[in-house]
Amino acid sequence: MAALLEIRNVTKRFEGVQALDDVSLTLVGGEIVGLIGPNGSGKTTLINVCTGLVSPDHGSIRLDGMELVHRAPWNIGALGVSRIFQNTRLWGTLTVLENVMVPLHRFMRAPLVETIAATRRARREELVAEQKALAALRQVGMLEFASRRAADLSFGQQRLVEIARALAAEPTVLLLDEPAAGLRGGLILEVADLIRRVRDRGVAVLVVEHRIKLVMDISDRVAVLNLGRKIAEGAPKAVQQDPAVIDAYLGDRAHFLVELSGRRGEREDGRP
Repeated sequence: MAALLEIRNVTKRFEGVQALDDVSLTLVGGEIVGLIGPNGSGKTTLINVCTGLVSPDHGSIRLDGMELVHRAPWNIGALGVSRIFQNTRLWGTLTVLENVMVPLHRFMRAPLVETIAATRRARREELVAEQKALAALRQVGMLEFASRRAADLSFGQQRLVEIARALAAEPTVLLLDEPAAGLRGGLILEVADLIRRVRDRGVAVLVVEHRIKLVMDISDRVAVLNLGRKIAEGAPKAVQQDPAVIDAYLGDRAHFLVELSGRRGEREDGRP
């Protein structure tokens, strides 16, 4: 199957620090690719390059053959690439529904004057956006919180709202930067199941996550970054047994196996 998102020989330096060093990776529709590596290995930088927040010093990012480098983030989003960030980025004073609807306004065609005047076209587009946002909240199990202020939610609930906001735009490529951050036990399993369902709809999904067990459980393929370079890529079982990955990622095989087992002293019950 042809690649939907192609990352080719991407290099990026920040004041002498090599964040990405000739990294290449492809995402295919209907596939989950896990991206792991130690802190500072370049995982988030790679997502930022793909979404236009950072321009690479060298290399190419292509979406279905279309070059994305030097495009604005909102333009890349309109083309079908959605993401969530490591840290929550919700507007606390807005409701959950309003937060999910915000990025959908880039798809509306009615000019500002029509929106202010609430013309028929503007109202119709607003209704479509609202229905998409509600459907996304339903997908992540947060529909009942639609009218709640985002600031009143727990951190874990805010993460689910952010995932809903990314899904509302109906992306062809979904980039998830630590989607399970702040979640525990059963909610982690719910997020894993949600990511699989998104993949099954034909979306190309990239998951950056420190929970190694989660990545290995849900990914069709896993890539590993270390010091900005891709040091391994392949099936989860092959990657987790690669001595170079164990040495580079944690430097301690016993520690790596504990991470892989998911036993980190966390509670296995309760929602955030």
